[in-house]
Amino acid sequence: MHKSGSFGLSGLCQITENLFLSNAAAANDACQVSKNNITCIINVSETKHRTTPPICVEYIHIPIPDSPTSPLSEFFDKVADKIQFYASHNGRTLVHCNAGVSRSTALCMVYLMKYHDVTLLEAHTWIKKCRPLTRPNSGFWQQLIWYETELRGSASVQMVSSSIGDIPDIYEDETRNMTPL
Repeated sequence: MHKSGSFGLSGLCQITENLFLSNAAAANDACQVSKNNITCIINVSETKHRTTPPICVEYIHIPIPDSPTSPLSEFFDKVADKIQFYASHNGRTLVHCNAGVSRSTALCMVYLMKYHDVTLLEAHTWIKKCRPLTRPNSGFWQQLIWYETELRGSASVQMVSSSIGDIPDIYEDETRNMTPL
């Protein structure tokens, strides 16, 4: 299905030949960025880079909070298209947020659905193999399900009620015995 490799849970995770995912600390590591030939950094967090990215790297900042009510879907196609643009020109894109768990992983799933013709469930499995910490918030899951339905005509993941609120059905087993805080 894909070629992937991981550089550790806190470092850069390679999702495809041209797509990397990380947290903010790894994205700010100029050595990692350079070593992996990153040509575009997409920062999906409220704060900008602490350091200036190398001159030859395009830097895109999408200042959106990791909140279920944040309209991340407004950036789905723009980010996926940018990743594909760089991939088609032998470039490499790094997508990150603060922890590399919710916003950035959701955007990487969109890219995989749109340009690698996989379902949302397959995209989640793909990303989770590379970055086990992957866990978009429930609002982002609702937006991802809507996007998959628009893209494919149906959804491979459904939101279900649980003791901790609405969750994607793929999390049902692990949350079955949880109680709300």
